Amino acid sequence: MTALNYQTGFGNEFASEAIAGTLPVGRNSPQRVAHGLYAEQLSGTAFTAPRGENRRSWLYRIRPAAMHSTFTAYAQPAFHNDFGSGPVSPDQMRWSPLPLPNAPTDFVDGLFTMAGNGGSEGQHGIGVHMYVANQSMQGRYFYNADGELLLVPQMGRLRIATEMGVLEVEPQQIAVIPRGVRFRVELPDGAARGYVCENFGAAMRLPDLGPIGANGLANPRDFETPVAAYEDIEGEFELIAKFQGHLWHADIGHSPLDVVGWHGNYAPYRYDLRRFNTIGSISFDHPDPSIFTVLTSPSDTPGTANLDFVIFPPRWLVAQDTFRPPWFHRNIASEFMGLVHGAYDAKAEGFAPGGASLHNCMTGHGPDAATFEKASAADLSQADVISDTMAFMFETRAVIRPTAQAVEAGHRQRDYQACWSGLRKHFSAS
Repeated sequence: MTALNYQTGFGNEFASEAIAGTLPVGRNSPQRVAHGLYAEQLSGTAFTAPRGENRRSWLYRIRPAAMHSTFTAYAQPAFHNDFGSGPVSPDQMRWSPLPLPNAPTDFVDGLFTMAGNGGSEGQHGIGVHMYVANQSMQGRYFYNADGELLLVPQMGRLRIATEMGVLEVEPQQIAVIPRGVRFRVELPDGAARGYVCENFGAAMRLPDLGPIGANGLANPRDFETPVAAYEDIEGEFELIAKFQGHLWHADIGHSPLDVVGWHGNYAPYRYDLRRFNTIGSISFDHPDPSIFTVLTSPSDTPGTANLDFVIFPPRWLVAQDTFRPPWFHRNIASEFMGLVHGAYDAKAEGFAPGGASLHNCMTGHGPDAATFEKASAADLSQADVISDTMAFMFETRAVIRPTAQAVEAGHRQRDYQACWSGLRKHFSAS
């Protein structure tokens, strides 16, 4: 598996073969597939979903995916969908970066669940996780039957070998692995940390642009899907599955990344966040953060997302007679925020790359005291050029329930509310 070329476009019907003549012509499942391969369809939507929504790919592989031993429970207590059923504190919460492990730890064993809502049974909601790892996955492969995975690296590159080919992603890029796709994560830099959003709902897509028009935000041509690359190796390997909130593992006698050719529109992809075409106000007022949406998972309520993936990249702030940073606000939506690179313009300190914050439904939040004073006195005749930064937000219509391990974690900043304590009273009735 060496091919690192990419096919461009979002949601396209792709066709890729690592050996010429692999893909059948005029039929998906011929009686005899070329090169002695097996035909297998991987469906990410119902068979009868409307054509524009239907997601499926045909895989032509050395062995079918059914070949493995019986699954048994796999213990990884930090990675789960146990978001609790008791009271949820309305407090604002913030965490420092998750410490790197001392013992050898790969991507699967380095996952740490922070928060979430809903679940795979109802096929709605999200799980929010962090990962820290210091070794590549060796002789083991993983797939998630519960939801698609959005990976946001913060430190260290990831080389993600999947059934459809190889994705290489670095900080300020993202990767999306569809539900059910098998993969292995390698660490070219020896250590890695980042964020994972597990989407239980409808697959993520580009948001509608409405009055923006045909261009802007994330452009379809900038999304990249891998070309076919396969492994034809036998041995004693491990297949780990996430199914209904629990982990399972089975012995498998060959690499499951043995797809020699494939065609369809259900495939992993990557996107470089630095290519996002940021749009904002050039007159007055600070726009809603929805203007920064990269991907969205729609819900059954139009205009209300199961998940929005929003970024805050480098940009110019030029609005006049306006408080330029994000204003103080309370939302019907709930927000989990992370920082990949640099500093976030609405926080003076305490929000470090690799850290995170959680502001739930109707919990007040906004700039800290130092940021408020600085922005209130800014010279608005000059543009505020925000550079060398990349923050993001997982936003959802449902309350994001923090896990017990996240609430009790040693890296949680229990004094977070103090960042607003310095806001002074300026009121005068005259």
